[in-house]
Amino acid sequence: MGRPPTRPKKLRDGYYIEVRNKGAKTGIKIVRNTKEEMLKAIKDYSKTKEVVILGESKNGKWVGPAHTISK
Repeated sequence: MGRPPTRPKKLRDGYYIEVRNKGAKTGIKIVRNTKEEMLKAIKDYSKTKEVVILGESKNGKWVGPAHTISK
């Protein structure tokens, strides 16, 4: 038993979305390599879930603002 890590995980390069149930506070993060793949995932998940576009990550840094999509 050791001490748990306190350093945050490094983000992979790609496009991140967060998918959660409607009305929920937290969800799961999903990463896609291209913008087209991200848009297809948004189309699939937005039918039943609330989707938050977290943005693009390059070299562990965020590029662009977050947006919420719900139906």
